[in-house]
Amino acid sequence: MSAPSSDAQAPAASFFGRRKGKRLRAGQEERLETLLPRLILPRGDTPLSREDLAGFFGFMPEELVLEIGFGGGEHLAHRAGEAPKAGFIGCEPFINGMVKLLGEVEARDLHNIRLWDADAGLLLPRLPEAAFSRIYLLYPDPWPKRRTRKRRFVSKNNLAAIARLLQPGGRFHFASDIDDYVGWTLAQAAQEPRLCWLVRGPDDWRDPYPGWPGTRYEAKAVREGRRPSYLTFARV
Repeated sequence: MSAPSSDAQAPAASFFGRRKGKRLRAGQEERLETLLPRLILPRGDTPLSREDLAGFFGFMPEELVLEIGFGGGEHLAHRAGEAPKAGFIGCEPFINGMVKLLGEVEARDLHNIRLWDADAGLLLPRLPEAAFSRIYLLYPDPWPKRRTRKRRFVSKNNLAAIARLLQPGGRFHFASDIDDYVGWTLAQAAQEPRLCWLVRGPDDWRDPYPGWPGTRYEAKAVREGRRPSYLTFARV
């Protein structure tokens, strides 16, 4: 049995590329069959309330945190481990990244993570308004060619959706090693009146966030000579 497929639900111009990389091992396939169905948020178009989310977690989280495109899950697992009373929702359509996180969930008994394995753009409109204290978008696909930039996740519509989901004073964190995408994000965010860039000097976007565990993609970027930027926006 393969992972639950969401390809049929994804828009024609999805924000992600391939769905699967190298062949999965038997244990990884088993996690997709048994563990993922217990953690996945329900399909469909029905809006989800805070009470619905609490029911999915099995407890009322002190705060809700969303990570869009968690890659291998290093950051999401770290944050969930350091805040067991918070509820974390992670979106990742890439199956190999999903199984890496599922391995961490199983090994560390991370009870406070719930997942979405399709395009995040399908989930955001269903989530409750002003319910999240933090939203992370870390190292998203930069779609560097001019003709593909419309597929970047950062857009007017998605930033409006993120602003809707953040509670007043909530934070949107964006990290990238692609300078063009950083500039793109600043330009797009400047047009969203509910988001304010929190910056006082260059250290505010060159230094990682407090408690930052790093990611394997970030380590690769640094090895290849690209310097990451870390932007933080507040919901006003």
